[in-house]
Amino acid sequence: CLKGTRRTVLDKIELWARDFAKLPVYWLNGLAGTGKSTIAQTIAERMFAEGQLGASFFCSRDFEARSNLHFIFPTIAIQLARKYPEFRSVFVPLVQSDPGIAYESLYNQMDKLIVGPLKKSSIPTIIVIDALDECKDEEPASAILSVLARFVAQVPMVKFFLTGRPEPRIREGFRLPLLVDATNTFVLHEVQTNEINSDIQQFFESSFLELAFRHTGLANWPTKEQLDLLCKRAAGLFVYAVATFKFINTRNYHPRERLDLLLQLPDNTLHEGKTKFNSSTSLDSLYRSILQEAFSHDGAEDDPRIHSILCAVILAANPLSPSAISTLLGIHSDYVTPPLLSIHSLLILHEDINKPVQPFHKSFPDFITDPTRCNNQRFYISPSHHLELLVCCLNLMNKTLEKNMCQLPGAVNNSEVHDSQERADKNISQALQYACRSWYKHLVNEPTANRHEITSALCCFLENKFLFWLEALSVLGALRNAVDALKVIAEWSEETSLLDLTNDCFRFIVGFFEVISTSALDVYHTALVLSPKESMVQKQY
Repeated sequence: CLKGTRRTVLDKIELWARDFAKLPVYWLNGLAGTGKSTIAQTIAERMFAEGQLGASFFCSRDFEARSNLHFIFPTIAIQLARKYPEFRSVFVPLVQSDPGIAYESLYNQMDKLIVGPLKKSSIPTIIVIDALDECKDEEPASAILSVLARFVAQVPMVKFFLTGRPEPRIREGFRLPLLVDATNTFVLHEVQTNEINSDIQQFFESSFLELAFRHTGLANWPTKEQLDLLCKRAAGLFVYAVATFKFINTRNYHPRERLDLLLQLPDNTLHEGKTKFNSSTSLDSLYRSILQEAFSHDGAEDDPRIHSILCAVILAANPLSPSAISTLLGIHSDYVTPPLLSIHSLLILHEDINKPVQPFHKSFPDFITDPTRCNNQRFYISPSHHLELLVCCLNLMNKTLEKNMCQLPGAVNNSEVHDSQERADKNISQALQYACRSWYKHLVNEPTANRHEITSALCCFLENKFLFWLEALSVLGALRNAVDALKVIAEWSEETSLLDLTNDCFRFIVGFFEVISTSALDVYHTALVLSPKESMVQKQY
């Protein structure tokens, strides 16, 4: 948080954090764009500086690992073990004796990896988990909160600071009988309007002052009237304020020109996200205006390319770099970067084209994938667009995967190749690594899909590149993805020939999983040699 802002909420949280007689759980409840993650980051930093922070986990749907519920407790446990020797002395022997704990149920993870060692070590500490709503969770009441409710009373010296939007499953989780009386709740979007507006004005003043140092002719700018209008439009949404300033601070444009343009744009729609803060303020309106302004000079012939690039940013299972997007989509890099620069105010974009690009706030993907909010078909991204990325992934793998791409020495385990990471980065491009790990995440059931074309592409892939794909995944340490991918095909396919091939491939990988995960080249030297003579994999390869 900017120094001097969010004082009320930060003071209340810090008072709670320092007093272990207070309730053990704190829920910072806030709508999209109200600053939950920024506050969580600030609290984590302050608690770390005071030596109180035991562990933190910042959930994010932009990253596969950070949206996976089953990674939260093991990650927290490892951080606790690194910080506290008493915890570590219990934790390390436990994991050495049973490495599979990390793959057990959430209940067992919490019980064995966290609660058990905490009970034996009696450590007073604070654990921060941000953005619970961004985890993939199918339970009616948050799975993490359901587990936490059962154990929180057993570790009285531990405090849990949690943030999340008030979505149904999060609300239901905090209403659980064992948790409701243990939780202190702060509703961020109910903070007094004048206090939030004051913080947003301070953000704008500080940002514009810094901008004035880098540009000439910006003395006494913006005017008080312009600043008041920007604050009014933000209406309590820090994400609106940040996106507005990023739009004004655009490379190759003068800030005064950008501000004038922004203030001329329409500023009223029916709703902000799903919540109306102010009739003249809307994130939807801002996002729509930025998109229209960014691509107003592009012709209709450019729309498919621009839309494909947007899809790659919004729908990727893990953020892709501009160079990886270029390779994956088969579009020259010179045509990828300009559209991204045009909407840089909506993205986290780096100078280095090999660094990943991602939405700077989750409200933008929420907007552009909702047809009731993004009603311009030039920009709307539907679930069916996943299939375009699927085809791109399959095409790239079919074109570039080959035997021993990393030039590994024969008859060695992966762990014995000291430069395996360097070999992988050199010989398996970012785009190909993404395709190998994540192509099946884009295999969605859509009524508009050309199932015959996709079935043919999947058959071609399994018949020609299956072993090379397993080898690559073994090198990348991601062989479990192959098991998940084949399960997804089996659930999706209606074609007998593809189902038979998929099931045979599944038996192959499950039967030789340990062998292949230990040594990538043993997919040929051992697994293929020992597979049944009648198997389809044996006959094909």
